[in-house]
Amino acid sequence: MTQYLLKLLEQGKTLTLQEILSHLIVAIAIGIVIFLSYMYTHSGTIYSRKFNVSLLMLTLLTTMVMTVIGNNIALSLGMVGALSIVRYRTAIKDSRDTAYIFWAIIAGICCGAGDYLVAAIGSAIVFVLLLAFGKIKNDNRMLVIIKGARGSERQIEAIIFNYYSAKANLRVKNTTELTVEYIYEVSKKVMRKAAVNEKSITDRLYELQHIEYVNIVEQNDEVNS
Repeated sequence: MTQYLLKLLEQGKTLTLQEILSHLIVAIAIGIVIFLSYMYTHSGTIYSRKFNVSLLMLTLLTTMVMTVIGNNIALSLGMVGALSIVRYRTAIKDSRDTAYIFWAIIAGICCGAGDYLVAAIGSAIVFVLLLAFGKIKNDNRMLVIIKGARGSERQIEAIIFNYYSAKANLRVKNTTELTVEYIYEVSKKVMRKAAVNEKSITDRLYELQHIEYVNIVEQNDEVNS
């Protein structure tokens, strides 16, 4: 029984140079597809060239690991133990990046296992879906920031409520003994509808006494690197 278990742990498949090169070449080809997909679906400050190159390298490295492991149980257990030591703390700027990381890893596993058809068909489907939906972005939100005298609280709230038809969401309200500051979140759609009024929101607010400032800021999902 002991000898059987040792043979089971030591069993492995010796790959030829041609098979190894095939694994790596297919992995590079799919990695380039992932690279192009990420480049076309990301724009602005949210696009990271370094992260994109890392996706290509991740596909290739995963293929190398799978090629080494093969069907050797002992090697696979050792590799799991070695990789479990590593802690990844890189911040993900976009939720789509997680999907790209998994795509690169799964494609690498398929290439390392020699399942080229699964890797090719799966990557083609994911590529098309990401091109179709990858450009979708959340509707950018506008922040209306108001600071004025504390005695004008109710008047400020009434103006915002009426001007934006109760669709402005209060996010922050800071108060001191003398002043009050509001931060309202308004969608661009609501902002455009309200713009048809004769007076702008800033004009209406400045008609009140003791309004220190009114700022309108666009907020989006992009994070500077």
